[in-house]
Amino acid sequence: MLPNREADAGRPAYHSPASAAWGGKPAPKGSPMALETIGGLFGERFGGDAPVLALHGWGRDRRDWAPVLSATGGWAVDLPGFGASPPPPRAMGAAGYATLVEPVLAALGGPVVLAGHSFGGRVAVHLAVRQPDRVRGLVLAGVPLVRLPGARPRVSVRFRAVRVARRLRLVSAEALDRARRRYGSADYRAAEGVMRQVLVRVVTESYEQELGALACPVHLVWGEADGVVPPPVATRALTLIPAGRLTLLPGVGHDVPAEAPGALAGAIAAWLDPSPGELR
Repeated sequence: MLPNREADAGRPAYHSPASAAWGGKPAPKGSPMALETIGGLFGERFGGDAPVLALHGWGRDRRDWAPVLSATGGWAVDLPGFGASPPPPRAMGAAGYATLVEPVLAALGGPVVLAGHSFGGRVAVHLAVRQPDRVRGLVLAGVPLVRLPGARPRVSVRFRAVRVARRLRLVSAEALDRARRRYGSADYRAAEGVMRQVLVRVVTESYEQELGALACPVHLVWGEADGVVPPPVATRALTLIPAGRLTLLPGVGHDVPAEAPGALAGAIAAWLDPSPGELR
């Protein structure tokens, strides 16, 4: 996991040309912009001003998508609590994050190709279900979409023991929180304040219902060597999606935007200018 990166300093904010809500002024290529319509979320255009919106994974920021969007064009935003964007006002799951990002879709007009990696894909699924007229296609990589039968979250034996003790009222809530900080995942230990509560919520979520409600076509682009969200998750998710396809990338792990940007760019570009017979 990469640490949160600070926003580029010293560069002026500007409004997107995509909407009068952002001022209607031309934006210098590659410059940051202030998205006032979503309470200060930070975004950046990479490449041309294509109708693409990309959402990053947990602990990352918009620049993860630079290698992909430099080929296709499009916008990436810092989700609340990451990069330059402030944390959400309260603990929430992926559905709450989607509510905070919905105004971006409205500002871009539409329909857009929506792309999400890992945590960003969780948010993207909710957006696509709620705003079917604004999403022409969904590209997902390494997203924990479903729980596999028999799969259990990887939890330290010591933490599990403290959690059981808390249920039996043998230890205090403070002791449980100390155990979480000591034995929790790297993501949990790195998170602070409300972001720690957000993480606890989202890691328990799955999206079987939402996948079945998707009206747009979906392209799952997965690393065959993904040890965080293994390919069987994608295979299972594919059975629930009304119009979906799966591309497995040999030798690629969880960080698909960095390891295989060309594969993601190709999936996005296919829906920017689909040829006859394309899955739409």
